[in-house]
Amino acid sequence: MDRDVSQGLSEKITSLVGGPASRRMAQWYGLVPLIAEHEAQYKEMDNRQLRKQSLSLRYRARSGESLSRLLPEAFGLVRETAWRTVGLRHFDVQLIGGIALFHGAIAEMDTGEGKTLTATLPVYLRALMGRGVHLATVNDYLAERDTEEMGPIYEKLGMSVGVVLTSDTPEARRRAYACDVTYGTAKEFGFDFLRDRLLMRRMGRESDDFLGAGSSQRWDDSGDKPVQREAYFALVDEADSILIDEARTPLIIGSLGEDAREQMIATYDWAARHAAVFEEDLDFEYDHEKRKVELTYEGRHRMRALPQDELVSEVGLVDQYEYTERAIKVDRDFHLDQQYVVRDGEIVIVDEYTGRMAEGRKWRDGIHQAIEAKEEVEITVPTGQAARITVQDLFLRYQHLAGMTGTARTAAKEFRKIYRHRVFQIPTNRPRNRSNLKARVYATGEQKLAAITEEVSELHQQGRPVLIGTRTIDKSQRLSELLTEAGITHVVLNAREIEHEADIVAAAGQQGKVTVATNMAGRGTDIKLQEGIAEKGGLHVICTELHESARIDRQLIGRCGRQGDPGSYRQFMAVDDEILQEGFGPERAERLQRQTAEVGGEIGNFRSILRRAQRKVERKHFRDRNVLLHHERERKKLQKELGQDPYLDTTE
Repeated sequence: MDRDVSQGLSEKITSLVGGPASRRMAQWYGLVPLIAEHEAQYKEMDNRQLRKQSLSLRYRARSGESLSRLLPEAFGLVRETAWRTVGLRHFDVQLIGGIALFHGAIAEMDTGEGKTLTATLPVYLRALMGRGVHLATVNDYLAERDTEEMGPIYEKLGMSVGVVLTSDTPEARRRAYACDVTYGTAKEFGFDFLRDRLLMRRMGRESDDFLGAGSSQRWDDSGDKPVQREAYFALVDEADSILIDEARTPLIIGSLGEDAREQMIATYDWAARHAAVFEEDLDFEYDHEKRKVELTYEGRHRMRALPQDELVSEVGLVDQYEYTERAIKVDRDFHLDQQYVVRDGEIVIVDEYTGRMAEGRKWRDGIHQAIEAKEEVEITVPTGQAARITVQDLFLRYQHLAGMTGTARTAAKEFRKIYRHRVFQIPTNRPRNRSNLKARVYATGEQKLAAITEEVSELHQQGRPVLIGTRTIDKSQRLSELLTEAGITHVVLNAREIEHEADIVAAAGQQGKVTVATNMAGRGTDIKLQEGIAEKGGLHVICTELHESARIDRQLIGRCGRQGDPGSYRQFMAVDDEILQEGFGPERAERLQRQTAEVGGEIGNFRSILRRAQRKVERKHFRDRNVLLHHERERKKLQKELGQDPYLDTTE
């Protein structure tokens, strides 16, 4: 690429984002022709010479030469190697994304712009140091898929690649972490850190002797050893999901005596059996703002009158109240196929943001165990905290951190405040060609679903593929019933189909295909249009209601209009949508619903009200995460003053 083209690209960047960000990205674009020059030289080399060039870069990096100086050569090398091994050549905008990630940015790249391939650039460059690079994604499937797809690039350049999966043994994990590049989930990285920390305490080793959880160079070959190395560089895929949405969920490893365990199980079971006898506003009051249940005088009297076995009777009265309130909350607010599913005798959370099953995660404060008691599955009692770390803490430990996602701009303030990283919007390779159709609002959810079915029917007859996003499994099933009644062939993708979600989503761009998906199930998988579909208008996306974060809506919308393809989307809303109650509370929501109950068609003037409710919910969640961050910092500060390990010791 010549200098004139580079100048044009720099001007394009400047027009997209103003201020310091535009100047910095214009500087990065100045590196593109230099990368292309090195790439041209590498094209003349055979595979053996490319590998030799990679070894030369590794030697120079470890001899103290700046990685920034090596960047043009390294990126050119990866670009040429990717073309030879996997048949893909990085676009210029992917080079810019890679430069941004190398410099520790949160790169916002549209769906279909190739984040997985982009990641190979900064990962390879950082891996030259030989200190281990971690690429964190949202589930085992994506970690394993990305390893298989991108692994040949690293291996061709003489680097080792590993993946950490939930089912792996300690030895398999140790081998994966010993590689130059390690793929895995944030959850597994976090739990391995905690297990290593506990191991070192048992063996009388000081954790602070290590930059990370452990170092294979400091241990002999016998007995247990930590599996991880130092926390050097982490690249987080779907950064908004991992670093923002999951930030409130700590990773906890615990331990508890058998007698206490049996007593807790019995009490959870007892409370679950009797939860339904308590009446709202008589036996208990419900705080809608805090989503908290509190027994009234009458409710406590009713609880004391309930039959109890010997184990439960030994539990203190105050604790019995707490178990009962928790069971009532679960009976009232947590529902099968909405917030969770039962799979293989276990309660598995359905992530409210992604629609995926969040395996390995559990609700805090006994909620998870109360749900297990409600569904009559084995109760996995909280075993007392032995080690804990939040997602925020986990990634703030890394010397270098970067992230990529399709939706980061709306969380830019939070990324800057918590992680001290700036969000950069990376331009698309081709201009967007996505039509925003006017949102439609109805009085009731049933009216809304009927209108959605009608729109799907019209588009289906035209042969256009349609992707419909819902918030919960039961709503996807209700919509499926209406589509079946209308004679529309379709496929439903929800947490029950997690193993097949990638295949289902990948096929969503075929002619006449109708796909119903919970939230962003299938995130990370491209939807490619079948030949001839672009001429018909491309993929049409239907958002069935506003989510708790506008980012989730944008993620769903981003599934259409991939790589300059045509596409369209429309948002449908109803006055009885959950977002209205979540934003304004039940009383105002019910008042608005009464005002519109008799309306038979659209209610256009309610669009702004529903969007305002969404913004209120977003602000509340932002405050919650800030409170968590504050408490975690204060807790760690206190424990350090007490000479305790903030990851292993409690302040109780």
